[in-house]
Amino acid sequence: MAKSAEYTSKDIQVLEGLEAVRKRPGMYIGTTGSSGLHHLVYEVVDNAIDEALADRSTKIDVDLYDDGSVAVSDDGAGIPVTPIPGNKDKRPALEVVMTVLHAGGKFGGGGYQVSGGLHGVGVSVVNALSSKLEVEVHRDGYVWHASFTRGRTVQKTTKGKPTKRTGTTVRFWPDAQMFEETLEFKADILAQRLKELAYLTRGVTITLTDHRKEPPAVQTWKASGGIADFVKALNTGRETLNKVVYIEANEEGREADIAIQWNTTYNDSLHSFANTINTHEGGMHEEGFKKALTNVVNRYAREKGHLKEKDENLQGEDIREGIVAIVSVKLREPQFEGQTKTKLGNTEIRSFVERVVNDRLRDWLEEHPTEANRVARKGVAAAQARQAAKKARDIARKGAFEGGGLPGKLADCSSRDPDATEIFIVEGDSAGGSAKAARNRENQAILPIRGKILNVEKARIDKTLENQEIRALINAIGTGIGDELDMSKRRYGKIVMLTDADVDGAHIRTLLLTFLFRHMRPLIEGGYVYAAKPPLYSIRFGASEVHYVFSDKERDELIAQKGKKPSTPPTRFKGLGEMFAEELWGTTMNPETRTLVRVSLEDAAVADQIFTVLMGEDVEGRREFIQENAQDAFVDA
Repeated sequence: MAKSAEYTSKDIQVLEGLEAVRKRPGMYIGTTGSSGLHHLVYEVVDNAIDEALADRSTKIDVDLYDDGSVAVSDDGAGIPVTPIPGNKDKRPALEVVMTVLHAGGKFGGGGYQVSGGLHGVGVSVVNALSSKLEVEVHRDGYVWHASFTRGRTVQKTTKGKPTKRTGTTVRFWPDAQMFEETLEFKADILAQRLKELAYLTRGVTITLTDHRKEPPAVQTWKASGGIADFVKALNTGRETLNKVVYIEANEEGREADIAIQWNTTYNDSLHSFANTINTHEGGMHEEGFKKALTNVVNRYAREKGHLKEKDENLQGEDIREGIVAIVSVKLREPQFEGQTKTKLGNTEIRSFVERVVNDRLRDWLEEHPTEANRVARKGVAAAQARQAAKKARDIARKGAFEGGGLPGKLADCSSRDPDATEIFIVEGDSAGGSAKAARNRENQAILPIRGKILNVEKARIDKTLENQEIRALINAIGTGIGDELDMSKRRYGKIVMLTDADVDGAHIRTLLLTFLFRHMRPLIEGGYVYAAKPPLYSIRFGASEVHYVFSDKERDELIAQKGKKPSTPPTRFKGLGEMFAEELWGTTMNPETRTLVRVSLEDAAVADQIFTVLMGEDVEGRREFIQENAQDAFVDA
């Protein structure tokens, strides 16, 4: 082994100011792709939300402009413009906040009792990653201005005209040098988060205006009912069993807002937040809620005779079947942990939530016997279905790593390294045959499934596990499902849905996604699920020039670009089974030339609504959703 170079103090690099952010932007915003770009807006909006949480703001405006900039305004107190007392840095506080990491009013001072920022680096990180940023503050009777370029002050804080109002406006232009993709903000992506924040910050009006459209497109959200309205929205299109149970408590700097409603479906939708941050990985507040919910409903079911003396207690999953619940807590110093820093670790919040739910839910059940009995009966029915499913679950789980336990139609790969392999789920034996002939046998497995799998949105777990194709999927993937899912038993690094490039293929893909979302969500959250994009047409010009396109629009654009007619009419593939193995490999399965779209889960609550609309009972809602979103489905990641 060659001797390494000497490591001395001269090798230590000190990054001044915000240089560290520009050097490693992914450490601060997660990614330099589309998700990170939109995260910049969320960071600025979070500051405005913090003003609302401190009861200093009632209105937040987000404006998108055709020059690529975004402006976020609030009517809060305004960022302070005088120097920070006792600080060696004599610059106005506004400039310090905008140019120094971990500078702000959220680190133990009296400015904020609770705040939504995860790390306290928000607006300074936005400044560092923007080619230009302008701040306008209404405070102390005047309008104040400052501007920055890539984290450096270019116009110091200056006093402007007198004003009677207060508030802050931050307008920024993301720096193209820092991001991998085209700098285009998606109004629908921002709308999802802003709508959620309106539910979580009761009474605050949030407006999104897209000035890039003519006339400007304006969306406004105000949830006077807070998270109770959130639950009602999530239950749209479902038959509910009770009016929303709303629980509110506030003591010793801790707040809990909890809303609960059961419906007749078979999936649970529990979403938790801490200081408006979506705690995707759960945490102590969720633990306290689940424990209290299980205890209270079991006690009620036994007292009212729904559970006999010899009956076992209901399990948590039985009671949560069909539940839609929001657990939102606010606390002074949230401790976040977990892989994505979205798991709440404050142990004291667990006992607080548990105690509050124990007391308030018990009272609600006693005061609403008709609805309470429906909830108890549903839990008992879920327990019976769980017991009936136990045998099917054991069969589905058995032998996930044993050859004898794998599906008969699975053409496995020779490699056993889960991080180096991928499985293609294809519809039908014909497509399966083409994929098997095209694949790289070392690291690509093929699982043909027959027809459209069961719509699990409308089926309990016992019926789900009776479905042969679903059992084949579970065995092939290897992780198990639901509460027993074990990611360490994952057999493949990529799970690729390979379906025809037509309406039927899209339907099969949606059925697969519904199953994965409802029963194997960690696979989606971990970034292991993909959709392949097979071509829709092959177009030949001359004897040897062949192009593959993915839509009618691409076909017409290619022909127009060539300025001549194809030598033969474009060939429209009716299915993957019609493609030669070489074509399927070159266009869809070869890692060097294919297009895979990673299925991401930005917001579980939004995804929950989408799957309910697509696969539930609301036919009219499904039609409207498809008409509005058909053009945006499965855009390349």
